[in-house]
Amino acid sequence: MLSQTTYVSGNTYVSRRAPGATSFTRGRNTVRHERRSLGSISQIVIISLITLVFGLIYVAEGTKATSFDYEISAVESEISEMTARRDDLAVEKARLTSVAAAKNSTVAKAMEDATVSGYVTD
Repeated sequence: MLSQTTYVSGNTYVSRRAPGATSFTRGRNTVRHERRSLGSISQIVIISLITLVFGLIYVAEGTKATSFDYEISAVESEISEMTARRDDLAVEKARLTSVAAAKNSTVAKAMEDATVSGYVTD
C-alpha cells in the first residue's frame, strides 16, 4: 500500500507516493473499475440469435405472400369460370330470341306448313 504522508524537504513538501498515482481527494473515487465486455462466444451467440430472428421474420413474410398468391389464383379461376358461364348464357339467350323472332316474323307467318308431296319410285 502506498503511503500518503508527505514530508518537508527544505521549504517544499515532497510526496512519498509513486508518480502517476491518484491522490485521495474529496469527491473522487480511489478505485478504478474495468469496463466489462462480452466475450467472443457471447457475441457469436447474440449475433446468431439476431440472424435467426431475422430469418424467421423473412420466412413468415414469404409464407404470407404465398398464401396471398393462392387466394389470388382461386379468385382468378372463379372469375374465368363465371366468364365462361356468362358466354354460354349469352349464346343460349341469342338462340332463344332468334327462334322466337323467327316464329313471330311476317315472313314466317306467310309460309305454308311443310307436307309430304310424294315419294320417288323407281
